[in-house]
Amino acid sequence: MHSYDIRRWVFTLTDTPEAWAKGFDDTAWRPVTVPHDWSIAEDFAERHSSGTGYLPGGIGWYRAHVSLREVGDLAGKHVRLKFGGVYKNARVWVNGYHVGGRPSGYAEFSFDLTEILSYANSDDLVISVRVEHTDISDSRWYNGSGINRHVTLELHEPVRLAEYGTVFETLAADAAEASVRVTQRLINDTAAALTVAVRHELRSLSSGRAETFEATAELAAGASAETVVTATVPQPELWSDTAPNLYRLTTTLSWGAGQRAVYDETVGIRTFRFDPERGFFINGEPRTLKGVCLHEDAGPFGTAVPSEVWLRRLLNLKQLGCNGVRMAHNPHAPELYRLCDALGFYVIDEAFDEWENPKNKWWQGHNVYPPRHQGYAQDFHEWGERDLVNMIDAHRNHASIIAWSTGNEIDYPNDPYASAMFEAMTGNNDANKSAKQRAYDPNRPDARRLATISRRLAAIVKAKDPTRPVTVGAAFPELSRYTGFLEPLDLVGYNYKEHLYPADHQKFPGQPIVGSENGHGYAEWRAVTDNGYISGQYLWTGIDYLGETDRWPHHGSRAGLLTIAGFIKHSAQLRRSWWADEPVAYIATRKRGDEKKNLWSHPIARSWNDIAGGEVEVVCFSNGEPRLSCAGVDVALTRDDEHGYWVAAALPSNGPLLLETRRNGLVAQDTFGPRGDAVRIDAVVWQAPDEAIRWCAAAGLLGDSVIQIECTLRDAQGGVARNDLPLTVEVHGGVLLGIESGDLSDNTPYAVPERRSFDGRAIVFVRAGENTSLHLSAPGLPELRLQPLEAGLAGEPLPTR
Repeated sequence: MHSYDIRRWVFTLTDTPEAWAKGFDDTAWRPVTVPHDWSIAEDFAERHSSGTGYLPGGIGWYRAHVSLREVGDLAGKHVRLKFGGVYKNARVWVNGYHVGGRPSGYAEFSFDLTEILSYANSDDLVISVRVEHTDISDSRWYNGSGINRHVTLELHEPVRLAEYGTVFETLAADAAEASVRVTQRLINDTAAALTVAVRHELRSLSSGRAETFEATAELAAGASAETVVTATVPQPELWSDTAPNLYRLTTTLSWGAGQRAVYDETVGIRTFRFDPERGFFINGEPRTLKGVCLHEDAGPFGTAVPSEVWLRRLLNLKQLGCNGVRMAHNPHAPELYRLCDALGFYVIDEAFDEWENPKNKWWQGHNVYPPRHQGYAQDFHEWGERDLVNMIDAHRNHASIIAWSTGNEIDYPNDPYASAMFEAMTGNNDANKSAKQRAYDPNRPDARRLATISRRLAAIVKAKDPTRPVTVGAAFPELSRYTGFLEPLDLVGYNYKEHLYPADHQKFPGQPIVGSENGHGYAEWRAVTDNGYISGQYLWTGIDYLGETDRWPHHGSRAGLLTIAGFIKHSAQLRRSWWADEPVAYIATRKRGDEKKNLWSHPIARSWNDIAGGEVEVVCFSNGEPRLSCAGVDVALTRDDEHGYWVAAALPSNGPLLLETRRNGLVAQDTFGPRGDAVRIDAVVWQAPDEAIRWCAAAGLLGDSVIQIECTLRDAQGGVARNDLPLTVEVHGGVLLGIESGDLSDNTPYAVPERRSFDGRAIVFVRAGENTSLHLSAPGLPELRLQPLEAGLAGEPLPTR
C-alpha cells in the first residue's frame, strides 16, 4: 500500500457555494499547509465564546490540486481518500463529485475514489472540502476549525486488506514467550477467484529480531475472507511505560504470477489487567497509573499540532513522573497515540463528552448563566455508534491503550439529567450554582435513561474489542451507582470523588476503580497510595489549554502541570516529588497565608522578592532526606503532611539557598537566589534525547521538521530575569509558525510576530528552510541573531552570529 500525504491546499474563510466544481477558479485563495486550524489565526474577542477560547469559527472552504502522475500508477489500483479528522461538519467533493461528509470533528473517515478516478480527463485531481463551524459554543473547550489532521491518498493493489482490516492481540506473555494472534480481513477486487498467501513478519524495532508466520486464504471474485494466525514469540520484548518496546508487523499478500501487496502496522506485545483488589498490572507487575488528562490544542497551532511539539510536551510530562494520558474528551489525532506507544504512556481513549442531550456550554465565563446548548448531542443518535466503532477500529492496535471510555461526566448532576433520589445536586465546579439550578426538577430528563444508553454502548465496545475494559469518567457516582449507569462497566472512573473510594469498594467489590479525573492536591494523591485497590489517577490537567476559561480577558484553563507553551510549572515540581523515582530537590516560594490553599488554584512561584519582609516564605519539594542551607548555614525544615512539602523556618540571611535531597544513595540539588532585571536574551534549540528520537523515528513520526527555540530572559548573574518584556521575532529563509509564552491572559493574536515573555520565558516555533536565520529583540536588550538555524543537541545553545 502506498500513501500520499496531501499537504498543499488553498483556503478561503467565506462560504463559496460553487467551490465544489472542479473548474472553479481558486487562484485568489490563500495557500495553507494541512493540518490547518483557521480559528487560531484570528483575533481573540470577548464577543466569542469563553468555553472555546474567545476565538471565532465560521464557514471555510479548502481545495487541493493533486497531480495524479505524482501520486503514482493508478492502473488496477483501489484508491481511497482518507481524512484524519475535520472540525467539523465536513462535506467533500472530488473532481466535482459529492462523495459524502462527516459531522464529527474527531472521527477518521474515507472515500473510495476508484470509480471516480476512472473518469478523470486530466492529470489534475481536485478535492474540495466545505467546513462549517458556526456554532462556536458547541464545546466546553477549544476545538479549532478546519482540516486539522492529515489527509492522504491510499493506493491499494486489487487484492488488499480491508480498511482497519488488521487486528493484533496479545493472548499471553511473559519473559520466556508470548502468544499473539493476527486477524485480517482480505478483499479481492479482481474478477477471478484467487488463492492468496499471507506472510507475517513481526520484527522488533529495538533489537531487530524477527519471527515469521504464514496463512492462506481462498477468495472468490469480488469477495472477502478472514484469516486468523496464532503464533509464538520466544523471549518477547514486552511493552510497558518503562520499556516501550515496539514491533513492526509487516504483512505480505502474494497471489497469481508474482503479484503482491505489503502492509505495515506498529504493535506492542504486553498483557495488562485491572484487579479490583490490587489495582493495575502490566505484564504481571503492579504499576500505579500516574496520568494526566489532555486536550489537543497547543497555543499558536490550535488543534493542528505537529508531532515534534507533542514530543516535547510529553517528554516534559515524563520528566515529572507521568506515565498515563486520558484523551479528553474525544479521540485525538493519530500522531499522539503513536507517540504514547513510542514513549510509554497508558492511554484511556474516550469517545464522547455528551450523548443524546447537550450539556451547558459557557460562553460568558464559567458558570455564568444562561448557558448555550449547542454541540454533538444533535448528531449522537444518527452517528454515535459509528463514531464509537470508528474510534476502536482506528486505535485498537495501539499498545498504549488500556481502556475505552464511552463518555465523560455524562452523569453530571442537573446537566441535564436529574433524579428524585436527590433534592439538590451539585457537580464538581458548581459550588456557586443558584438554588434553582441545584434543585431537583422533574421536568429534566430522568437519570435512569443513562443506564439504557450505557448498556448499549458498552455492548458495542465489547463486541468490537473484548480485550480491553469499558469505562466512563463518572461525575456523580453517588447517584449513578444506583441507576444502573455504571453496571455495564469493567472499570469505573471517578472524577473528583476520592472520598467515595472506601465505601464504594466495599459495596461493589467486583468493579475496579480508577481516578479518571483528579485535582492536584496531596489528599487526592494519598487516596491512591493509601488504597491498594485504586489503580491510579489522571490529573486535570497535564497541560494548560484553550477554552473553558473563567472569563475575559483569560482565554484558557490554567489547570495544567505545564503551561500552554510546554514549560514545566513551579507547582508541577511538587507533583514530581510525589511521582518520580529519582531524587527531587526544588525550592519555591508562596505568599504567606496561602498555606491552606490548594496549589492548583493558588500556585506557588519562584520569587525572591519580599522574603526578607516576611510576605513570602520558602517551601521545599523533596522525596527523600532534605537539607536546606542559606549562605552555608542550615535552615530548619518542617514537614507539612497535609500538603506534601516542607516549609522553611526563618532564614538567617539574605544569601542564596541550597537544597539537597538524598534518596537511595543519590543526591539532587537546587539553588535559589535573588533575580535581577533582564540584560540579555538566551535561546536554546530544543531536541529530544537520542533514545526518544530513535523510538519516534522507528514509529514513523517526526516528519514535520518543526524547530522549537526556547527563549529566556537572563539577568546579569545568568539566572531567569524577574521582569518580562515583549519579544519580537524575525525569520529569514524559513517560516515563523508562532510564539507562545504560556500567559493565557495575553490576547495578542498569534499571527503577530511579537509576544511578551511570561515568567521570563517564551518559545518560538519555526519551519526551517535553507540558510534560515532567526532574529530576537526586546526593548533595551542586545539583539540576538541565530544563523544557521538548525536542530542541535538537547539543551545546546545556538551559536550567535
